[in-house]
Amino acid sequence: MKTRPLLWTAACLALASCHAGMATPSPAEEKSGPLPAGQRAAAPEFAGDSLDGKPLRLSDYRGKVVVLNAWASWCGPCRAEAPELNAAQKHLAARGVQVLGLNTDSDTGSGRSFQRDHHLAYPSFSDPAGRKVLRFPKGSVPQGVPFTVVIDTRGRMAAVHSGLVTERELRDLALPLVRS
Repeated sequence: MKTRPLLWTAACLALASCHAGMATPSPAEEKSGPLPAGQRAAAPEFAGDSLDGKPLRLSDYRGKVVVLNAWASWCGPCRAEAPELNAAQKHLAARGVQVLGLNTDSDTGSGRSFQRDHHLAYPSFSDPAGRKVLRFPKGSVPQGVPFTVVIDTRGRMAAVHSGLVTERELRDLALPLVRS
């Protein structure tokens, strides 16, 4: 039966598109980490509906540090980091940090199921057509998910993290940006 090897190959290719399995890093992956204040580009304006169908605007969080995590329900590393992002939202909210998601599933129902199953404590933008991801300056973010962009209080991209992120890494990237 020849269909099994084809299905296995397709599954492997789908998993390889998650960042953790990419062999050659993109320029954004090579530059993961904090960006000096003088090199920060403005974060793109995102506005639209959350996965819950409620209006969501990135600009509503100006003055806060925003952790924007791009994810998809089919991505293994995205599933693994969901509890870390929830913990970050819980522990950093009082310090002026807001976690937001950017769901890249082509089917919003899959994103809603993931959000419900993983008890995400923060809202996520729905980006089924990939238009929001394309608003980032070329080469500034990785081409696959997951990736995380930390946005400073002035709405500028202050850090980029490629691949699975932990609560500790988020704390290390976000807290230096919080106004004292």
